[in-house]
Amino acid sequence: MPTESAGQRGPRATLADVAAAAGVNASTVSRALATPGRGNPETRERIIRIAEELNYTPSPSGRALASGRTSAVAVLVSDVTNPFYFGIIRGTQHELRTAGYSQLLVHTEEDPGIEESTLMRMRGSFDGAILAAPRLSDARLAEFAAEIPLVVINRPTAGVPSVFIDTPRGFEQSIEHLVSLGHRRICYAAGPTNSWASDIRWRAVRASGERLGIETIRIGPFEPRTRFGGAAADAALNTGATACVAFNDLLAIGMLSRFAERGVRVPEDMSIVGCDDIFGADFCSPPLTTLTAPIERAGRVAVSMLMEMISPTAPQAPARTGVLLATHLTIRSSTGPYTPTEQPTPSGAS
Repeated sequence: MPTESAGQRGPRATLADVAAAAGVNASTVSRALATPGRGNPETRERIIRIAEELNYTPSPSGRALASGRTSAVAVLVSDVTNPFYFGIIRGTQHELRTAGYSQLLVHTEEDPGIEESTLMRMRGSFDGAILAAPRLSDARLAEFAAEIPLVVINRPTAGVPSVFIDTPRGFEQSIEHLVSLGHRRICYAAGPTNSWASDIRWRAVRASGERLGIETIRIGPFEPRTRFGGAAADAALNTGATACVAFNDLLAIGMLSRFAERGVRVPEDMSIVGCDDIFGADFCSPPLTTLTAPIERAGRVAVSMLMEMISPTAPQAPARTGVLLATHLTIRSSTGPYTPTEQPTPSGAS
C-alpha cells in the first residue's frame, strides 16, 4: 500500500490545535518543540507525536517565535504620552535588558485595531508580547494568548496571564476617605468608553456609595488627558457634587486648572482625587490626592512572567497566570472637609 505523502495530508494544524490536543498551553508546546533539554521528557514526546499526527509545521515566523531567535519582546501601550506608561516602560526595559532581550515599543493610540494588526503582522519579530491596558475584547485576547506568549497589564482575562494593579480597591479607599470628610454626593469622571479599567473603577465607586449610604454619580466618558479636564470639571459642577474621583491623574489635573479659572476653590468648594500618582501630581496647585500604584513594578513582574513562558533558562515551575499588586491612597491638599454653605438668617428671626 502506498504511504501517504505530506502533500496528501489534511490542512496544517496551528500551535493552538496542538496545545488543545495535548492538554497544555501554547507556550508549553513552543518550548517542547524548540528546547529539547527542557521540561518533562514524556510530555515533550507526547507533544511531538501529536504535532506530527496533526501535521503541525511551524511557519518561518513561528519557528523564530518558538526558538527565541529574535531575542525581542513587543511592549504595546495605549498612550505613549501618558506618564502612567513611563513607569511601565522603564520597568519592562530594565527587566528585559537584564534577561538579554530587546524591547520593541508600540504606541497603539487607544485603538484595538492597531493592537490586533501589530500582533498579527509583527509576530515573527518578537518572542512574546506585553500589552498594557489593552483595548481588545476578552475573546480576542484569549485567541492571541493561545498562539503567542503574552502577558497583559491591568486587564484580567480568563486564559491570559496578567498583572493587575488593584485600583478598584483603591477607589473604594478614595470614597471612604471622602465620606470621612463629610461628603455625601460624589461624582466619578469616567475614562474612555472602551476602557475596561474605567468600568471596573466605576463599579467600585458605586458599590462603595451603596455600602456607605451616599450618592454617587457618573459623568463622562472623557479622554484621559489634561485637555479634557475642563469639560469634566464643568460636568462635575453641574451635578451638585462636593467631591469628584477622576479616572486618572491627567484628567484630575485638567479639572484643577478649570476650577481655578472658574474661581472654584479646591478643596473648600470641591475635593478632587486622581489615580496613578504620576510625576507632577504633587506639584499641582493644590497638590493632588491620588492613588499611588506600583507602576514600574508592574512592568518588571510582567516581564518576569513572560520569561517563565519563553526563556530556555527559566525554572521548570509552572508559569504564573496572575499577579495582583496593591495600591494605597496618598492624601494631599486637593481633598478636605465638606462645609455646608451657611444660609442667611431670615429677616425677623430670633
